[in-house]
Amino acid sequence: MLDSIFIAMSGLTGYEKGLRVISNDTANLNTPGYKGASLQFADMFYSSGNLAGGSGGQYGYGLTTLGTRLDLKQGDLQNTGNDLDAAVDGQGLFLLRDGAGNVHGSRAGQFKFDNTGTLVSSATGETVLGLDGSGNLVPIQLGALKVSAAKASTRLTFSGNLSSTTTTQTVSGLTVIDKTGSSHSLSARFDAVSGSPGNWTVTVLDGANTVGTGKLAFISSQPDPANNSVTINYTPSGGQAMPLTLDFSSNVTSYDSGSQSSLAVASQDGYGAGAMTRATFDPSGTLALTYSNGQSAKGQSLALGAYTSQDALQPVNGNEFAMAPGQTWQIGAAGTQAFGKVKAGMIEISNVDLSAEFSNLVIMQRGYQASSQVVSTANDMLAQLFQMQSK
Repeated sequence: MLDSIFIAMSGLTGYEKGLRVISNDTANLNTPGYKGASLQFADMFYSSGNLAGGSGGQYGYGLTTLGTRLDLKQGDLQNTGNDLDAAVDGQGLFLLRDGAGNVHGSRAGQFKFDNTGTLVSSATGETVLGLDGSGNLVPIQLGALKVSAAKASTRLTFSGNLSSTTTTQTVSGLTVIDKTGSSHSLSARFDAVSGSPGNWTVTVLDGANTVGTGKLAFISSQPDPANNSVTINYTPSGGQAMPLTLDFSSNVTSYDSGSQSSLAVASQDGYGAGAMTRATFDPSGTLALTYSNGQSAKGQSLALGAYTSQDALQPVNGNEFAMAPGQTWQIGAAGTQAFGKVKAGMIEISNVDLSAEFSNLVIMQRGYQASSQVVSTANDMLAQLFQMQSK
């Protein structure tokens, strides 16, 4: 009967461990990227009931636990509204490096840039790893991408009609930008060439100062391909010379419209410096940045890690996984090999099935009650035995 008590005690211990696993799963119901677990049970060793080595039956020695098994299926994806949150739709874990240099994998993609411009986990502060051009693991950093540098204007594109019957026409408001991002306002005067219909002299002015001149010609009211642009060199006050091309090759005509012309600048390709207004990820996990000057840029790509088997993963704190000794991460980018795509502005929520956990909770409770009842019954039988001896 003492054996029965010890066997029942192993059941109590096992079901208590099972309750602990269920408790941990339900506690992490709302933990992003959390993977549920289940406790594996097994019966203990057996021995012969015949101590003399006869053919007696085999008797078990109770319950043992073999450890937990992770449920690695993907959880649902949930919108967060945070551009730097990311989820992997498919295979792969984000790779993070802690202060000791250890690389861990996680499905919880809650990221932010720290005060040094390095992408880190919002939960643990660990460095988020990306891939360089050679496929090596490197930190994802903004560096020079914090600001979009200015670009000097090189081409001004015109559209509209230059009246064929006027003798002179001035188009003002030709805004150009130098390489420092400063704006300058120029104007262009169009003078009809006497005795040569369709031919114009174009004079570019900075205030009253002539910047440069060129020739513009029309054939049947359409720009002559041989003379449909004017190129000059403009030197802003205190700045460096910058080549400028005035392009009249498309959407420009020269019909009779009296003394009125609609010719104007349609676009120019320069822009000033811009501050970063948004940082997010594209489906390949590449950092995508936009700026206040309307420009965009690409940064490094998030690195994803894969594992050969579930046994290669070891859960660690912070909802992360480490590689078992002798195992290494298989590294790649989102959308390549067997890796899934990155969904920006989303996180993967826990894959815990609450209804299944409650069902398992009932099973654990009943198993614990049954084991405790065996202990009580064996104790009652021992008490009766002691009473018989006392008589």
